Amino acid sequence: MNAHHRATRRALSRALSRALARPFSTSSPKPSGAAFPLKHVTKSNFEPALAELRQHLRAADFVAIDLEMSGVTSAPWRESLEFDRSDVRYLKVKDSAEKFAVLQFGVCPFRWDPSTHSFVAHPHNFYVFPRQELPVDGPSYEFLCQTTSIDFLARYQFDFNACIYEGISYLSRQQEHEALRRLNGAYEDTLSDTRCNLKEVRDVRLDRMADILFTERIKNRFSEWRDGLLRDRIGGFQLQWNSNDSKQQFQTIFFKMRPAISLTGFTSHQFKLIQWVINKHFEDLTYVHVTGENFCSQQLVVYTESKDDIDLLMKEVKDEHRRGAEMKIQSAIGFRQVIDLLSSEQKLIVGHNCFLDIAHVYSKFLGPLPLTGEEFVSSINKYFPHIVDTKLLLNANYVLQQRMNKSSTSLSSAFARLCSQIAFGSESKGLAFLQPVQVEVQVDDIRTSNWNSGAKHEAGYDAFMTGCIFAQACSHLGIDFKLHLPSENLAHNEKLYKQINHLYLSWTNGDIIDLSTGKIEEPLGTKYPKKQYSKILFENIILIWGFPSKLKAQEIRQCISKVFSPTSVTSVYHLDESAVFVQFSKAGFVSDFLVLKETLERSDGPISVLHPLAKLLEGRGGWY
Repeated sequence: MNAHHRATRRALSRALSRALARPFSTSSPKPSGAAFPLKHVTKSNFEPALAELRQHLRAADFVAIDLEMSGVTSAPWRESLEFDRSDVRYLKVKDSAEKFAVLQFGVCPFRWDPSTHSFVAHPHNFYVFPRQELPVDGPSYEFLCQTTSIDFLARYQFDFNACIYEGISYLSRQQEHEALRRLNGAYEDTLSDTRCNLKEVRDVRLDRMADILFTERIKNRFSEWRDGLLRDRIGGFQLQWNSNDSKQQFQTIFFKMRPAISLTGFTSHQFKLIQWVINKHFEDLTYVHVTGENFCSQQLVVYTESKDDIDLLMKEVKDEHRRGAEMKIQSAIGFRQVIDLLSSEQKLIVGHNCFLDIAHVYSKFLGPLPLTGEEFVSSINKYFPHIVDTKLLLNANYVLQQRMNKSSTSLSSAFARLCSQIAFGSESKGLAFLQPVQVEVQVDDIRTSNWNSGAKHEAGYDAFMTGCIFAQACSHLGIDFKLHLPSENLAHNEKLYKQINHLYLSWTNGDIIDLSTGKIEEPLGTKYPKKQYSKILFENIILIWGFPSKLKAQEIRQCISKVFSPTSVTSVYHLDESAVFVQFSKAGFVSDFLVLKETLERSDGPISVLHPLAKLLEGRGGWY
């Protein structure tokens, strides 16, 4: 190592020592190159991380979450549209949650530390992948990938290898129940055949000389083994076979405290012949087919002393099968244990524009999404009774609107605006509204308040940003955390309760759904107008598709207005390049338009060519 490298190393060592010795403060400058501390969790470190998270959740005042998905919309017409009724909005969210996968799940508990007057955040970044862990019948998991979403994640250095190879698999609660039912049913079927399937054994015919010789040799060897047991039961008789092949195929073991022979190296036909021999010639030997570790099949012949002993053996085998099945399923539950923790602790869940996130949580980890939004609300509220959406909070509260000063309420924009000292440290250029809420980050045994900005659109860091926005928003609303008691539930705070369980019913601003009651509300007090269009009257709307893609909404409006009147069309909304919704000012225009359209399509004269609607008819598309 040259002198320059040694000097650099000493300088870095001194800098690190000073950083560790320096008292923590959110106002301290961020050390250059210090990465944001984030707990990355894969299947290799899931169990210890889960144990730590359990402790953090129990002590938390609230928990922020964020999800990264493989896509949002499966088709252009499944985008959230201004025309959509509330039930249609829910169905589009349902479709998205059912078709796309969760690739990362961020969980960040926040705990108020009265000794330092700051929040302590514990950001966890879970890689999740719907791997099929149980060897049961049925199709493997499938999900869609939206190219724009995958490209977006790739641009932010998403680790797809870690997700696919090391992602934590999971079972939903319904999948767990179904797996238990299916596996127990399969074991019951197996147990009915453990002694032997009598009908199948009786149907065995010894037509070939090879089968006759094989069954006679097997009968003699089992007789020799059993007789040896009866002669010297105390000495633990070990059968000695005459050839190496026999030693490999027959091995004397103890099974459930009984002498038994483990059979290996036989064909399925030979196993049937062995069962036939046992059933026909031996009342004190029982053929047992069990499933061992990793679902490996094992064929045994067990010595039993009586009919009661046989029944007891079957019960013991059945109980072991059930315990093994339950252990396999428990192991396959995987990441859902985190969801169960969040549900059981009943903490305030904080998300940012999170209705789709909550729908994914339900679909992936609880069960199939209900058909209606009312049923969904009734069910999800049982699992998560307290949810707050920071995006809606920023839009709906006048004080926070003033703080945002017409800035976007996207996650990154809100974080930069409200949490500038956390985001940028002493280099912050943000406005000094109030004394900022201090936040420290703890990962494992390292607790710090000095870091560079984390990786945006990494679920763990986005969850951290969401929690910081919420903490700062609470401060602007007049909540003084210095007076906060650990026993107090923030969800019941009088300055917050009006926004608890109110979420946008889509991934875009629009109608608000109350998760406590299921009622749909229009956003009040927001700085953004809810509708850019006239009041939606569905009887006045027509769907037009198949026209030339070069036509714009304004041209379509002009074509129709020339035929009817300048005020006949109130709005035109593009679904894609060649499909639009057109809303007329009167329902009568809809029927007049359809009649005219049919007339023009039947006509081949110059009128149909020169007619103002001719442009719309070029593609010979559809009208509805």
